Amino acid sequence: QVQLEESGGGLVQAGGSLSVSCTASGRIFTPNTMGWYRQAPGKQRELVALLTSGGASHYGDFVKGRFTISRDNAKNTVYQQMNSLKPEDTAVYYCIYKDAYGVDYWGQGTQVTVSS
Repeated sequence: QVQLEESGGGLVQAGGSLSVSCTASGRIFTPNTMGWYRQAPGKQRELVALLTSGGASHYGDFVKGRFTISRDNAKNTVYQQMNSLKPEDTAVYYCIYKDAYGVDYWGQGTQVTVSS
């Protein structure tokens, strides 16, 4: 089993910045992938960004250079810096850990609210 602890998020005005982080614990093996999805009220969960333990990243189309994902493999922690936030970025952001066998583990989610 893998446990995920998220931190960060909160309330920010449009155009501002926020960061979120997520630390994995438990049965952690490489290779793996960590990252973020988000879900806004009434919408489906969507990919924000993923980053493999080998350093390959993938971003959702809407990110367009505004968000940056990074990780510290020694700490099993993934970080996401979010800049130029828009009201439509308001959502619950969920950390995900994907192991090498195709099993996904999810965090509890952290709220990000962007006011206009």
